Amino acid sequence: MTFYVDLNSDIGEGFGAYKMGMDEEIIKHVTSINLACGWHAGDPLIMDKTVKMAKEQGVMVGAHPGYPDLLGFGRRNLSVTPEEARCYMMYQTGALMAFTKAYGVKLQHMKLHGGFYNTACNDEGLANAVLDGMEALDKDVILMVLSGSYIAKEGKRRGLRISEEVFADRGYNPDKTLVNRSLPGAFVTDPAEAIPRVIKMIKEGKVVASNGEEMDIKADSICVHGDNPKAIEFVSEIKKGLIEAGIEIAPIDKFIK
Repeated sequence: MTFYVDLNSDIGEGFGAYKMGMDEEIIKHVTSINLACGWHAGDPLIMDKTVKMAKEQGVMVGAHPGYPDLLGFGRRNLSVTPEEARCYMMYQTGALMAFTKAYGVKLQHMKLHGGFYNTACNDEGLANAVLDGMEALDKDVILMVLSGSYIAKEGKRRGLRISEEVFADRGYNPDKTLVNRSLPGAFVTDPAEAIPRVIKMIKEGKVVASNGEEMDIKADSICVHGDNPKAIEFVSEIKKGLIEAGIEIAPIDKFIK
């Protein structure tokens, strides 16, 4: 049996004169990128430059819409209505589509960012609104969502293309949500711990939660963050470990039907 997985990273998260992350390096190690669309980070010049860079590197592009919250980097939870959530997602994804079209690049997927991602994955009203928006915008665009979440299940029920995402460097609560960044166990920083963990997710569909219990999980794409000094070494080691385990690394468009 052949196991496939995508490696994705959130990039293009600078703004104006402010640079964040190591985009030029991390993009060499992943198969898909989630590109900030200007609301939590990013701007038109960064979007243009990053789509061009992705095309040159043969990396697939995804939209990464966030809440309108530059100061909070989109990680704060905002009180928004389902209609606002739908329009926020469509507005930002549509903006990135302008650049992908200009470069003749296919928009592979859409992945929400930060507080928007965490809330919409399991808030049924927001999730359904986001799904409505993607159905109206382009049913061929894959939705990259938290593995095991409501939005993943409902998206599949609707017949949309769904990529269930897991995190190499984050801890899991027993309900399959991510451990809050401010709490112990929120991050996995050692590749020696992360590699067997993600291999188990892919091959066995299992992960150990923060309470020590093993739970089911599906891994179509692994998120590796590129905003810390050891990020390149971390993702490089994970990629090497997956290949050695016989796992084929490929963009989600290759195996998500």
